[in-house]
Amino acid sequence: MRKRALSGYLTTHVLDTARGCPANGLKIELFRIAGETRQHITTVQTNADGRTDVQILPADAFEVGTYELVFHAGAYLDQSGTPVEDPRFLDVIPIRFGMSEPSHYHVPLLLSPFGYSTYRGS
Repeated sequence: MRKRALSGYLTTHVLDTARGCPANGLKIELFRIAGETRQHITTVQTNADGRTDVQILPADAFEVGTYELVFHAGAYLDQSGTPVEDPRFLDVIPIRFGMSEPSHYHVPLLLSPFGYSTYRGS
């Protein structure tokens, strides 16, 4: 029996740590970075669980390389009822990372109006 080749893909999960709930309705863009070139791959939105309904980068589109997830936190904070600031302390959060092998990459975001963190999840 032949083993199927591993294939990579990308997912995320956004949690609103200030409110203690998933971040529903947060817009996320994915870009592929090659030198000075930034190529838009897709735009997705989080669901009620703070996840996307589809893989952000599915296996059939996976390539090793450098990527950037852009989380539109300001618009989410505005629609979630967070008191308005002008300008917002956090508006657009870019996270640039590398994917060096075909495996599952999970890049979650823990978000509050004045801070965020990320890590390579599982």
